Amino acid sequence: MSSAAASARPGSICIAFDPPSCKPRACVTFAWDMPILSSVETPETLPEPDWERDSEPPAAARRGVPSLWGLGEQITWVTGLVLALSALTGWYSGQGEGVTVSVLGWNTGVLGKLVFLIGVLAILVVALRRWGIDLPAAVPESLVVVALGALSTIFVLVRAISIPDEFFFAGRGIGLWISLVASVALIGAGLLQASEEL
Repeated sequence: MSSAAASARPGSICIAFDPPSCKPRACVTFAWDMPILSSVETPETLPEPDWERDSEPPAAARRGVPSLWGLGEQITWVTGLVLALSALTGWYSGQGEGVTVSVLGWNTGVLGKLVFLIGVLAILVVALRRWGIDLPAAVPESLVVVALGALSTIFVLVRAISIPDEFFFAGRGIGLWISLVASVALIGAGLLQASEEL
């Protein structure tokens, strides 16, 4: 390259080469000389219209197969109520001097009172959730319900197998079997809740 040429239009740089193999003049044009490549300005952001929740159309009702969600919770408080009331029914009944005697589960000792307390606790577990008070994540509600049902089943089975000595004259009454069925149903309600939580 021996010389640089001048005399080009504004915005261009032209360079001339002496060797015959090269083009006689090469020009480089910059963007400011071409109106099509002018700088583009960013558009101004348009103000967002005021959003009103009432102006939105109502969401369409979802149709599908009815869900069993919450069924375990409903069964829990029903069985808890039945269990608590069954502790106030006759667990033992028999004849004594021409009179039919019935012994309430509450009067059979500590186990009868514990069965009543377990029924109340099962109702309370559901009530706390309804009131927006959740149990700690490490203690899921389903586990608590299963544990309460298992304890109640053990207590009722002890009273069904071993009749207290002071009630030697009485046999097992219908209230004892209602308590046993309610205790097993409470375990099932807890397992159903566990399946709903998955």
